[in-house]
Amino acid sequence: MENLDLIVIGERIRKQRVLLNITREKMAEHLEISPIFVYNIEIGARGMSLNTLAGLSRVLCVTADYILFGEKEKTDINPLLKCFSECSAEKTEYAEELLKLFIKAVN
Repeated sequence: MENLDLIVIGERIRKQRVLLNITREKMAEHLEISPIFVYNIEIGARGMSLNTLAGLSRVLCVTADYILFGEKEKTDINPLLKCFSECSAEKTEYAEELLKLFIKAVN
């Protein structure tokens, strides 16, 4: 059995957190841990409990397999959809228009 690479795991966590525009402080609040502990996980200096792993999976909208092994499943929620779901109706309409303009510009 191969050892888990805490640095790579931390990089995946940080990348997903940044992609979802979640601050370390906000993530720490959701997980009921300190922001410095979140930082230590992200740089690979510390491991985490199963409860923290489960919380990260929920907050980051990815599976525990993705966090640990980098394997995405088709059931993962698209981070863009998560961002949309947290917007107000007015902001969602604005974001949809921006996305349509972007797609039109790159085609």
